[in-house]
Amino acid sequence: MSRIALLATLTYFVFLIGVASLNGGIVSLTLPLFLYLLAGLWRAPDDIDLSAERTLSEERISPGGMITIRITVVNHGKRLEQVHLSDPLPKFLEVVEGSPNRLVSIPAAGRVDWSYTVLGKRGSHSFDGIHATTEDQLGLVSKRALLPAPGQVLVLPGLIRVRRISILPRQTRVYSGVIPANQGGTGIEFFGVREYQAGDSPGRINWRISARQPNALYTNEYQQERVADVGIVLDGRKSVNEFGGGRTIFEESVRAAVAVSSSLLAEGNRVGLFVHGRHSKWTSPGYGKYQRERILHDLAFAEMGGDESFNSLAIPRRLFPPNSLIVLISPLMAEDVLLLGKLRASGFLLLVISPNPVTFEAQGLDHRPSVELAKRILRLQRESTLREMRHLGIQVVNWDVTRPFEQVAFAALSKPAAWVHAIHRGIRARR
Repeated sequence: MSRIALLATLTYFVFLIGVASLNGGIVSLTLPLFLYLLAGLWRAPDDIDLSAERTLSEERISPGGMITIRITVVNHGKRLEQVHLSDPLPKFLEVVEGSPNRLVSIPAAGRVDWSYTVLGKRGSHSFDGIHATTEDQLGLVSKRALLPAPGQVLVLPGLIRVRRISILPRQTRVYSGVIPANQGGTGIEFFGVREYQAGDSPGRINWRISARQPNALYTNEYQQERVADVGIVLDGRKSVNEFGGGRTIFEESVRAAVAVSSSLLAEGNRVGLFVHGRHSKWTSPGYGKYQRERILHDLAFAEMGGDESFNSLAIPRRLFPPNSLIVLISPLMAEDVLLLGKLRASGFLLLVISPNPVTFEAQGLDHRPSVELAKRILRLQRESTLREMRHLGIQVVNWDVTRPFEQVAFAALSKPAAWVHAIHRGIRARR
């Protein structure tokens, strides 16, 4: 209820009580209330006839970058004695200089200019406009308006550079790259020997074997190196990412997604992204720097929430055929093993990068015996889950988030695991 409505109701009830009790003293109490109400209506502010314009020094920045926002408000109507101007901001923008609010008096045909500077974290925000509120000097009548002043701020996730993420998918594409394709042709690593054919380079003739076969020449074959299809799945479920006190491990997962996608795209692979969160979205696969910008843009919008299980997760076969590599970035739950096992059985090669939630949550706890016991139990449960995944043929990287991801990636992903080599040796032997 507005102040003027509240005052009118109070005046009416005081007058009604005085008349009902035939008490002139109570009736006389309504006189100052009535005069106060009348003065407020007489001094009521004019209608708001303002326009606003917004200017941003930058629209796209990296985390820690600063943006200066300049606001200009012009009065096209009568003088406004008291106007409160407010520019609402999201949580990921922090004001470091100036203020997004102003309390001013604007004369007819006058204008107000001010600016403030914000510090950005990862996220995206679209500005709707400036909230204007004016009221009389007695504070009884207020009028509000939204002054359109559009603008958008996009704070991209920080770029983490990883030297190389070595993968060996079962199937590669036809384009040249750095991934061994298990097929003979042009390359660096020796693959095998075959009979000489017209057009083969004389420099590749294997003279030692040819000398044993007087009626034929043999030439060396080298393993072809190509690019692959890679799908990155980012887990944004609240149940596995959020902990007590509002602390979340989701930002670590986003940083890992940036590092993995950038490294794989730099090597020429075809990479796509799926964010399983509040607004689940597929970023269709693509190549090169343009695709990296698309992925960074979608990661800036990534938020926790949505379905608390992976039951709705399906890998589109038209985007990623069987034998493609799927990289899941998730703190993991024990229940996830079933779905990952199904994906593995359907022919996908799986790499799981798992930020360790046990060590992350332990950073904010004390060292009481009960806490240490709980940490030990959770650690054993997690190791059991990861061991079960490895038995299913899933490569797992258990990332202790107290260490930089670049170090963990270099130690665990700079060359394929031994069991991945074993799988490929078995495929080549069957051929």
